[in-house]
Amino acid sequence: MRRLLLPVFIFFTAIASAQQNEVWTLQRAIQYAIDHNLTIQQNVLNARLAKLSLQQSQLSQIPNLNASGSYGRSYGRSVDPTTNQFVSGASYDFMGLNANADVLVFGWFQKRNNIARNKYNYLASEADADQTRNDISLNVATGYLRALLAQEQIAVSQKQVELSKAQMSQTLEFAKTGRVPELNVAQMESQLANDSANLITAITDYTSAILDIKALLNLDFTTPFDLEVPSVELTDKSAVLTMSPEEIYAVSSKTYGTIRSSNYRLKAAQKGLGASKGALFPQLGLSGTLGTNWASTLKEYTGFNVTGVKPTGTFIPVGDTIVNVYQYDGTYTTRNVPLGKQLNNNFRQTISMNLTVPLFNGWQAQYNVKQARINMLTSELNKDQAELKLRQDIYKAYNDAKNSIQKYYAAERAAESASRALDFAQKRYDLGLTNTVEYLTTKNTSYTASSNLAKAKYDLIFKLKVIDYYLGKEIKL
Repeated sequence: MRRLLLPVFIFFTAIASAQQNEVWTLQRAIQYAIDHNLTIQQNVLNARLAKLSLQQSQLSQIPNLNASGSYGRSYGRSVDPTTNQFVSGASYDFMGLNANADVLVFGWFQKRNNIARNKYNYLASEADADQTRNDISLNVATGYLRALLAQEQIAVSQKQVELSKAQMSQTLEFAKTGRVPELNVAQMESQLANDSANLITAITDYTSAILDIKALLNLDFTTPFDLEVPSVELTDKSAVLTMSPEEIYAVSSKTYGTIRSSNYRLKAAQKGLGASKGALFPQLGLSGTLGTNWASTLKEYTGFNVTGVKPTGTFIPVGDTIVNVYQYDGTYTTRNVPLGKQLNNNFRQTISMNLTVPLFNGWQAQYNVKQARINMLTSELNKDQAELKLRQDIYKAYNDAKNSIQKYYAAERAAESASRALDFAQKRYDLGLTNTVEYLTTKNTSYTASSNLAKAKYDLIFKLKVIDYYLGKEIKL
């Protein structure tokens, strides 16, 4: 028996130590999960990627602008880039500078459709993230209620153990005086062992529930986690019946993340189809270029040194005399044309309109249109499926809540009746008017009724929170 009660002692010692730590409320646990849960963080990253895609598609409307430059040395026979003349037998340096810009003037609204598609995809990602936050909140509430139930089951089981201990002591006294046989002592020992086993099971369930909550919160398993036991009133248990399932669905369909996401993705698929169709038609664009170049071979004259005259071989009549035409003879002086002057003289500008007509591209454009249409039909089916599933889930949750109310009423009446029966049985047993078997049967019935009442209570609370979840309300106790 001592071995059996050792885990119980360790658990309550840990509880006493945990009471000195900060208490975790349901709201705090939910907020911590939202801030640290890995699934939520992944959804947030997906939303950020979708937002980046939207921003990139919006910026794609800005004209493209590129600049380039080159510098090199040419050897052998080549074309001088500044004069377009052949240069042979000498090497020279050259440089080129270029800039170009182009913009789509009209492309059958491809870019606008892509922007709209990325916008709806971004909104769908945000809706998915919201849905994940709500799902995690509900899961945390489920785990929290499960831990509270286990904690209450521990209290019920502990009460049963204490009662069995007291009854065991009384039976031993009765056996010593000969009022009851030794068989009754053995039966009470068996009952105490069974109650202790139930207590250990409840402790195990509580520990498991706490570990599940920590995993959901992405909380270190060594971190103390003490639950706040809220004051939950179930006086207005029939409030859920004031709305019909269709009314709940009408509210939920406007706020439920999965529905909003499916609607946005359908719109995105429709815009994607429009963008794909735009690729079947001609595209009109405007482009412009700027450029200049320089070469070390380009020379310019700087002067002329006269050394004499020489005949040109040309004659002209002057009166009756034919006179030979002479010209100055001498040498020219040259220099390389400066860099700035060459770049200025060779500066050129071009502007053009471009019309691109898709004639044949292996049916890629047609394939893209067909694929986009199938994606749109798939999105429509996903939307219908999401709406159907939400309606089914709401009807099921509504009926579960109604049934939980009835179960709670029945469990409450059963617990009250079992408590009165145990009180009478205790008095009769103390007077020796009933045997141990009958007393233990009544006691076990009372324990089962109390346990079932706790289960029915937290099951009802959870079912009502599910309705709040579908109505978009904050989950709190």
